Amino acid sequence: MAKTINIGLVGYKFMGKAHSNAYRQVTPMMQPDLQPIMKCLCGRNAEGVAAAARQMGWEQTVTDWHQLVASPDIDLVDICTPSGPSHTEIALEAAQHGKHIFCEKPLAASLSDARAMLSAVEQAGVRHMVNFNYRRCPAVALAKKMIGDGLLGDIYHWRSVYLQDWIIDPDFPLVWRLDKSIAGSGPLGDLAAHSIDLAHFLVGPIAKVVGMEQTFVHERPVASEQGGLQATGGVERAPVTVEDAVAFLARFENGVFGTFEATRFAAGRKNYNRFEVNGSRGSLCWNMETMNELEYYDRSNESSGVGSLAGFRLIQATDGSHPYMGSWWPPAHIIGYEHGFIHGVYDLLNGIGNGTPLAPDFRDGARCQAVLEAVTRSIAQGGWTAVEAV
Repeated sequence: MAKTINIGLVGYKFMGKAHSNAYRQVTPMMQPDLQPIMKCLCGRNAEGVAAAARQMGWEQTVTDWHQLVASPDIDLVDICTPSGPSHTEIALEAAQHGKHIFCEKPLAASLSDARAMLSAVEQAGVRHMVNFNYRRCPAVALAKKMIGDGLLGDIYHWRSVYLQDWIIDPDFPLVWRLDKSIAGSGPLGDLAAHSIDLAHFLVGPIAKVVGMEQTFVHERPVASEQGGLQATGGVERAPVTVEDAVAFLARFENGVFGTFEATRFAAGRKNYNRFEVNGSRGSLCWNMETMNELEYYDRSNESSGVGSLAGFRLIQATDGSHPYMGSWWPPAHIIGYEHGFIHGVYDLLNGIGNGTPLAPDFRDGARCQAVLEAVTRSIAQGGWTAVEAV
């Protein structure tokens, strides 16, 4: 009989749906070491959480997360609440109750909170992981392998942009992502956190940064209803308390030169999460909007004179030999956004089941938070700022 693990999920909207779908699909498609049992779903609205549980297949519901984390029926607490103080509150209490923890990004609202979360899980001896889902796209995992195999040689450059446009309308309501007390920051924590984690994953730790930010729309209608990236608002208006756009330069510990940009005001860009890595032997490029494709330039193909055939090669990262793809479809029968979550849950369940390391864990999440905080300090101080060690 397969070993099982009882899951308690806090939050049932955008990320809650993505995580619920992952738990539903991971066992039949990937056969992890532990079979997840979707035991309890938590949300503040009793009617809403009950409807979500029926739709997604959860056995029970509660409206108080304290009840969920204290339940002896729960082995793993999955935190899908809005980024900010709630991550820390839930994680600290879950660790006290000896629960394994899976947490959405960014890990916390501050580096001090992230450190407290890391200390709590280490003292409790529970397993912990942060859901930076883009690491689990097969093309990104393939890029990691190619860089590790030396195909790019010495790395010179990292450059990334994460561009969206869903709040470009100045009358779009003031959703929680625009409230600093809940979100902690704007696209810095919401979008650039993903880019920072990918940079750490592919290139290495960041040593220092210098940044700038701007808010374009300073006041918006108060949201009356919101879910995912949709909302409706009324006549009353209130101030936006986060940045609308951020950019920063970075110097990595290994000397790599980096640039980062994140905005939700790039008209026409829906989820344009792109990075490029340049090295002495070649380059790699990836964009989430074409997530199954990896562009690779191999300098060994260069030739002098007219008629060179050197150029970027498009790799369809959909072959069964590519990371994670052996569980899915024939080559070029593409996978989508939800698969990054499924692959993350697969690695999480295997790590808990067989004791192998989990990554990114809370230490990785805290390292990302240290960069976010350094960027914020740099903007306030107007100069280069060192990233604190974790």
